[in-house]
Amino acid sequence: MKAGIDQDALIEMFASASAKQGEQLRESVRQATLGALQGRELSLKNIKDVLNTVTKAATAGAAQSTLPAVDIENLLNSAVAGMDDALLKAVDANRVALQQFVEQGVGLQEKQIKKAVSDLEKFEDTLIGVVKKSAEAASSQLGAPWSQVLEKLQAGGTASGAQAASTAEQLAEQMQSAMRDTRAASLKAAQALAQSYSALVSGVLIGMSEALQQGSTAPGAKTRRK
Repeated sequence: MKAGIDQDALIEMFASASAKQGEQLRESVRQATLGALQGRELSLKNIKDVLNTVTKAATAGAAQSTLPAVDIENLLNSAVAGMDDALLKAVDANRVALQQFVEQGVGLQEKQIKKAVSDLEKFEDTLIGVVKKSAEAASSQLGAPWSQVLEKLQAGGTASGAQAASTAEQLAEQMQSAMRDTRAASLKAAQALAQSYSALVSGVLIGMSEALQQGSTAPGAKTRRK
């Protein structure tokens, strides 16, 4: 178990998956990634650690697969899509948490909030960086499939990246407006709240994830990490 991920379970899924199980793999990766993220502070470092762990498991499992290269590429695409799906939830958790600061009149110049928005905009680069590292470290068997996945990712971007950019832009506009209306009344309270931003957004993600789980646990997921 590493970074809240059952690597052995993920490896087995990718090793035994058929060419038609891409969507099933995508959902399993999404749940495993989301489960790991909700068990820790939602920092950029922790996100990168989780993505690295999932990617390594996908690579190890795909290396054991007997499928042809074109199908291996599709399996790896499913892994990336599942991680991107999980990051979409993380973006939404940030949006909900940041919205609380907007309502209290906090501006983007506040150190903690500025860093939170900056990290949010790095989600896409983080995922692409992890995939690039996997492509560079892959064996000759998986080098070509991973390179194709990376090429598509760099050309088309990620859903989480697009959502993060949109969220940051909307928040900037909302914060400017909210600051004019509520600065004097609540700035001190909001600044205190900003000090615990990472814990707050992690709590939001946990709450959002619980509704998705509905009593079922993904093979690769771990519910909580202390």
